[in-house]
Amino acid sequence: QLQLVESGGGLVQPEGSLRLSCEASGFTLDYYTIAWFRQAPGKERDWVSTISSSGGTTKHADSIKGRFTISKDIAKNTVYLQMNNLKPDDTGVYYCAAQWSGSGSTWTPFLGTEFHFWGQGTQVTVFS
Repeated sequence: QLQLVESGGGLVQPEGSLRLSCEASGFTLDYYTIAWFRQAPGKERDWVSTISSSGGTTKHADSIKGRFTISKDIAKNTVYLQMNNLKPDDTGVYYCAAQWSGSGSTWTPFLGTEFHFWGQGTQVTVFS
């Protein structure tokens, strides 16, 4: 059974850092594109970052460019989101999502409708 489990969320002060993890089970990341999305209270879900199945192509939303980095560890079958210089506007539930794209793909979509498999989310709260 394909499963995504996020972890690493928590409370942090502005300018702080967190690293989120998205551990996959039931499938290998070699064949899947993975993305991070987030949803703030009362707001729609927003795309954050995407990494291709090849790992060689990444995309980031303008709001987090230069602060967040997406990466993956094939050996651990895990995708990470390193978040630096956090701001209160980064507060929300962070979800990872997966979609089959084949091995070596450079496909990096940013629409939630492109992804069929989702984790349960991890809460990130940035407070001053």
